[in-house]
Amino acid sequence: MNPNPLTEADLDRLEELLEAEIFGEEAMRLDEAQALICAVVSSPEPIQPGVWLPEVLGAGADKGDNALVGETVELLMRLNNDIAKSLLADETMSPLLYPVDENSEEYDFAAWADAYVYGAGLGGDWYELAGKHADDLSELLEPMFMLNGMLKEDAEKNGERWFLPAEEARLMADIQENLPVIVQTLYNFWRAKRGGVTVQHEEPKSGRNDPCPCGSGKKFKQCCGRPDKLN
Repeated sequence: MNPNPLTEADLDRLEELLEAEIFGEEAMRLDEAQALICAVVSSPEPIQPGVWLPEVLGAGADKGDNALVGETVELLMRLNNDIAKSLLADETMSPLLYPVDENSEEYDFAAWADAYVYGAGLGGDWYELAGKHADDLSELLEPMFMLNGMLKEDAEKNGERWFLPAEEARLMADIQENLPVIVQTLYNFWRAKRGGVTVQHEEPKSGRNDPCPCGSGKKFKQCCGRPDKLN
């Protein structure tokens, strides 16, 4: 595998490949792939490529003998290595963000945060692994749940008071601006604790948009994959 960091041309090529027909529109966008890998690299438990690559590529990950799939996997592995080196060196990573839609000047921070939260679930139950520091972890993760809308959704569902529009907008803008710092802080939290008890997972994980295996009829990310059940 090419050991060199990804160039802008490499990122453009990866973005193009993730949209290739062979993945049947199941592959993540480049921004989502970056976010998931950030969580994977930060995980308290090692997550092998055989676990996270299918989450990024969908069913296309099984077509490893295809040249396009092989090229995509190599670029994703290089992206993984770049992110790992950047976070280890405590460098400020730059989130890859897409506009909310073609005509919007707003960036889709919600999709980035949603992919990060899902990637966090691939590495065991973060809260359980945090032990006595679970409250600290909860505070560190809260901005991600603000960005992907899950905190607001839970508050509205439970009839709890939410921020006034102006206050919410100010808070969201602050979180968006500090996203690189938030990602680095979460990495540093687990780096300090890494090497704890390994949590084994016997059953395959549900995809974030798959029906929840509990039989509720909801999507996994809206049921057992919610932030309070990262497992």
